[in-house]
Amino acid sequence: MSIHIKSPEEVDKMRVAGQLAAEVLDMIGSHVQPGISTGELDRICHDYIVNKQHAIPAPLNYNGFPKSICTSVNHVICHGIPSDGKILKSGDIINIDVTVIKDGFHGDTSKMFCVGEVPDHAKRLIRVTQECLYKAIDIVRPGCTLGDIGHVIQQHGEANNYSIVREYCGHGIGRIFHEEPQVLHFGRPNTGTELREGMTFTIEPMLNAGSRYTKLSRKDGWTVTTKDRRLSAQWEHTLAVTADGCEVLTRRHDENL
Repeated sequence: MSIHIKSPEEVDKMRVAGQLAAEVLDMIGSHVQPGISTGELDRICHDYIVNKQHAIPAPLNYNGFPKSICTSVNHVICHGIPSDGKILKSGDIINIDVTVIKDGFHGDTSKMFCVGEVPDHAKRLIRVTQECLYKAIDIVRPGCTLGDIGHVIQQHGEANNYSIVREYCGHGIGRIFHEEPQVLHFGRPNTGTELREGMTFTIEPMLNAGSRYTKLSRKDGWTVTTKDRRLSAQWEHTLAVTADGCEVLTRRHDENL
């Protein structure tokens, strides 16, 4: 397994791409309202990335993916394809996943949004999933292992009676969208690759309200749903390991990280 350690100059470029991705999530929030289609959300994000940020939406045409962002609603775990036929309604929850390429480097992040009035049980799932991400970020530093990250996420998610998706995970990132290492969201302490300064990767826990089992759409080959059709939530950040901790390259202005 070859992990590319980034130079300070490369991390600088990733910081720029990461901040652009964070800006897209800040920008799109006000548009996430009952009655809008996920296709329209995609067009707004695409136009913003291309025309305002002068950047590239990484998902578009990536291995055949047809849109510029992923929109995963309710029981969709990840890789939901935006569509003009998918109209958001009050009570929905949606993950919007944005990856921007700027000067050859990727910034990858996602956020959960509530559409209109959302039930408390859905808000709780969203909150605990975000807590899993933050607890993982808190321990990232040289000497920490990938197993430590997975363990922290699994422990907190399962303690709150949620299940952890195992088939999909975080990943190394840089000039390449998905590179080594794989960052699992479950695991045992003190196992797996040890983190080193200059490593860059995403952490993106996916928690299900019901069972952890997933189903991949045969129709489009992308959309992943919960097998029992119960709710799922996900949050994602891109990180760089520093000498004494980590920097969240996709940190939004509303986050104290």
